[in-house]
Amino acid sequence: MAFSLSYSSMGNHGLSSCTAVADRNSGGCCTFGQAIVWKKSKSRELSIVSVATDLPPILQPPWKEVVREQKLAAWTSVRQDRWEGELVVEGEIPKWLNGTYLRNGPGLWHIGDYNFRHLFDGYATIVRLHFDNGRLTMAHRQIESDAYKAARKNNKLCYREFSEVPKHDNLLSYIGDLANLFSGASLTDNANTGVVQLGDGRVVCLTETIKGSIIIDPDNLDTLGKFEYSDSLGTLVHSAHPIVTESEFLTLLPDLLNPGYLVVRMEPGSNERKVIGRVDCRGGPSAGWVHSFPVTEHYVIVPEMPLRYCAQNLLRAEPTPLYKFEWHPESKGFMHVMCKASGKLVASVEVPLFVTFHYINAYEEKDEDGRVLGIIVDCCEHNANPAILDKLRLQNLRSWSGEDVLPDARVGRFKIPLDGSPNGELVDALNPDEHGRGMDMCSINPEYLGKKYRYAYACGARRPCNFPNTITKIDLEEKKAKNWYDEGSVPSEPFFVARPGATEEDDGVVISMVSDKNGEGYALILDASTFKEIARAKFPYGLPYGLHGCWVPKR
Repeated sequence: MAFSLSYSSMGNHGLSSCTAVADRNSGGCCTFGQAIVWKKSKSRELSIVSVATDLPPILQPPWKEVVREQKLAAWTSVRQDRWEGELVVEGEIPKWLNGTYLRNGPGLWHIGDYNFRHLFDGYATIVRLHFDNGRLTMAHRQIESDAYKAARKNNKLCYREFSEVPKHDNLLSYIGDLANLFSGASLTDNANTGVVQLGDGRVVCLTETIKGSIIIDPDNLDTLGKFEYSDSLGTLVHSAHPIVTESEFLTLLPDLLNPGYLVVRMEPGSNERKVIGRVDCRGGPSAGWVHSFPVTEHYVIVPEMPLRYCAQNLLRAEPTPLYKFEWHPESKGFMHVMCKASGKLVASVEVPLFVTFHYINAYEEKDEDGRVLGIIVDCCEHNANPAILDKLRLQNLRSWSGEDVLPDARVGRFKIPLDGSPNGELVDALNPDEHGRGMDMCSINPEYLGKKYRYAYACGARRPCNFPNTITKIDLEEKKAKNWYDEGSVPSEPFFVARPGATEEDDGVVISMVSDKNGEGYALILDASTFKEIARAKFPYGLPYGLHGCWVPKR
């Protein structure tokens, strides 16, 4: 594969544009259809830059991807480490939509001739959609983690990823790697899962290892350095999805030695996490996986899932079907409710077995006098089936032959009583057939975080499929769903942005990035109320599937 790029500088603001060409077959250069690339001058005006066929080369990545040819770009590595340009918009982007949508996710799944095995292994690619008065500029860059830089330098895996372990030359190097594992030195800092804007404006990319917290510049996507926590809590992993508002940062720290969870808070402008309280596990040999967790106005809900961290699997050189986890149905499932203000545990109930990566929202049920009777927690629940983890192996995603192999999922609703009852419920929030029995990658109107709400936006399923392939609007009041679908395409997480001054919960737009069946991709904007497409903008080439994003308002 041949690459060449042309960059133009805008001083301290980093890359202003990048005209890119690539030719997988002949080694020569080709343009991306009739693409027009725009360039910002020092006066910040836009001028057309023609796509050349003899651009000066840059350093070629020291690896070559070895995968079978396929059209869908969602499961292939990003073509180059960066690109920026203005996109041609079909339709009309609302003039009020001004700001930047950032989406993080795995984007590079190979080193040299070696291909990674799992969706979650890829080196992080951050994508930027900048909306400005109806115009749209797209950019992407690799996040320059230590793991990524070491792989480029040495042309091999150097850190432990989700399912990948560096190859050891001898027994001594293996023993050294184990020692580094216990200290955390060999764990990846590949921040490929989420991206959040803190209350003080800093933008941080995250993964489940604490060392994988990396600050980026949202304007040019430069990697600025590690987000170093200044406390001495000493844990190695945390929830990949903290709860972030203008006033606080909440997260869970699983205790892998003395099974339990620390609930911690960090103030805007601070790097110090302070402990609110601790929850001890009620079952199982270790803490349950806490990829995410929900909150209400007054409580933090700590889930204890039967899919639990497993030290033995962590030490293995080859992955098991559940990777770093084990399924322990005998340990049961629990929901713990902690008061944010006091750190006291106000409820700890057994619930039916469950598997969920992502919680949608939670809120308090109150009586007429305002007394809290219970907690409602909604999530994307995989019918207590942990097999979804192995279904996300890249081989499974790339080799789909048309069978309906996506495991069922639903909007699961936990009902947690606060009257001292020992048991909670888990029910369907609506008929799963409304969204094709597929459900994940969710967002809501952030104004309704921790409050009673009506609408959620997620990825559902049009069967048969091997991966969620619709964008779905869930109406929890009417118990109905609207589904957007483009045959053969894979949309990423639908992200809701509210219209300034809106009074209705669904007054805004939903943004997604779509990988289409022709190997191309585009940004998609839906009217969140009608759920009709109002605009799309074609990318210069298809991008890999991404995970989670955030909205950075115009400053």
